[in-house]
Amino acid sequence: MKKSRKWSVAKLAGNSREPPSFTSLHLGLFGFSQKIAALLLFDILSCMTMPRTLPSSMQKIVCLAVGVALVCVGHVQAAEVAFVELKGHTDRVVSVAFSPDGTKVATSGQDGTARIWDVTSGKELKKMEGHTNVVISSVAFSLDGKKVVTSSWDKTARIWDVESGKELLTLVGHAHYVNSAAFSPDGKQVITGSIDHTARIWDTESGKELKKLEGHSNAVASVAFSPDGKKIVTAGGNENSVRIWDAHSGSGLKIWKGQIRMVGNRVVVDGHINTVYSAVFSPDGKKVVTGSLDRSARIWNAESEEEIKILEGHEGDVFSAVFSPDGRKVVTGSGDKSVRIFDAETGTELKNLEGHTREVMSVAFSPDGKKVVSGSTDNTARIWTLE
Repeated sequence: MKKSRKWSVAKLAGNSREPPSFTSLHLGLFGFSQKIAALLLFDILSCMTMPRTLPSSMQKIVCLAVGVALVCVGHVQAAEVAFVELKGHTDRVVSVAFSPDGTKVATSGQDGTARIWDVTSGKELKKMEGHTNVVISSVAFSLDGKKVVTSSWDKTARIWDVESGKELLTLVGHAHYVNSAAFSPDGKQVITGSIDHTARIWDTESGKELKKLEGHSNAVASVAFSPDGKKIVTAGGNENSVRIWDAHSGSGLKIWKGQIRMVGNRVVVDGHINTVYSAVFSPDGKKVVTGSLDRSARIWNAESEEEIKILEGHEGDVFSAVFSPDGRKVVTGSGDKSVRIFDAETGTELKNLEGHTREVMSVAFSPDGKKVVSGSTDNTARIWTLE
């Protein structure tokens, strides 16, 4: 059966002369071939048993109509994994984020740009340029959706106006690459994490450094505020650790570090025993989810430090892991090119979204939990519709 060609949003929104078929959606074809094979078999059998009182020309028309209808049913069944593809970056997309109102997506990449996109059409709205290193390692919205913060390997973080795309402030002070940056819930502060082993808190009006969080013995790969803004979580990269800090004083509160120990004749693994790439709080602030080079994501009790659940199934590094807005699910992005959705309570894998052709570096839920955005080293981002 001849494959139908898929058209990207970027091509359709640009100057492409290709025909606008299904303008903004690609249909994910998970299990599609099996469904269509069964449907076409039904079509063939139906045509074989069709009354021969109809003229042969009419029989052909009816069979064709039934076949087209059945193929359309197959597409409807696959529509739960429809996606909008965001094309524009000329190098790897390493970070993605939804705006708080769910109407926009921000992406950053290794082409020296951060970009704002319309969720519905996939149209690029703004391109933000100004960092002096091509790697823009992270992007995040402020809670009011009016600003984004980016981090870069030029040793800075920068704050931008979403509406105009203009740079508002540059945060200078780190001695090495800045891997991650995020706003506090009230938008008055930004937390950054760097290869210089530190995380730093900044004032978003003056650009002044307020606190330096020291304690990691290796690069800080990821940073995030708790929903109430009172705590900060950092992922310790090759240190295999996660730390929680007091956001007001800058003092360390907790540290979780993976270890291997013997219990009798049994080997017991506690926590991640390889690089930890990401760490974020749950919406209620009571849990933390982490992603690691050990191919797992893990959910922790933020108070007791107890490991609650291990999310397994990926066949590559888990670069990114994030809770859904209601805290009931976790989405992960991996080096195995897939995006997966897990039940946060049971650890059961609910969905496996495939389609990226290279590693998935970053993932995020939409504010209503009905969509997921993913960024990949295949130079694209995708907005997946879950329901």
